[in-house]
Amino acid sequence: MDDDLVFKALADGTRRRLLDALHERDGRTLRELEEVVAGQSEMTRFGVMKHVKVLVEAGLVTTRKSGRNTLHQLNPVPIRLIHDRWISRYTEAPVAALSELKHRLESP
Repeated sequence: MDDDLVFKALADGTRRRLLDALHERDGRTLRELEEVVAGQSEMTRFGVMKHVKVLVEAGLVTTRKSGRNTLHQLNPVPIRLIHDRWISRYTEAPVAALSELKHRLESP
């Protein structure tokens, strides 16, 4: 997994909305994903396809054929790996203790 690709994918609000939609209901078609974005911007089908491509390249979305449709599904594993590698280390007990100490010292 390439952390840079995942961070790049997560950096865009439209892509985060698409991931949220897939989290709510997995297995959406491109048409359904277009409808998710349509309420918030005037994005073309091609624009949505480009965003989905970035998500697929980052490993955050997988696709599978179902008859004539291509279904897009959320893959949360890269997000979890980012959490484990980058976020959890900064929320460990010593950091939490220092944060609490700072808060107490700054409180009247």
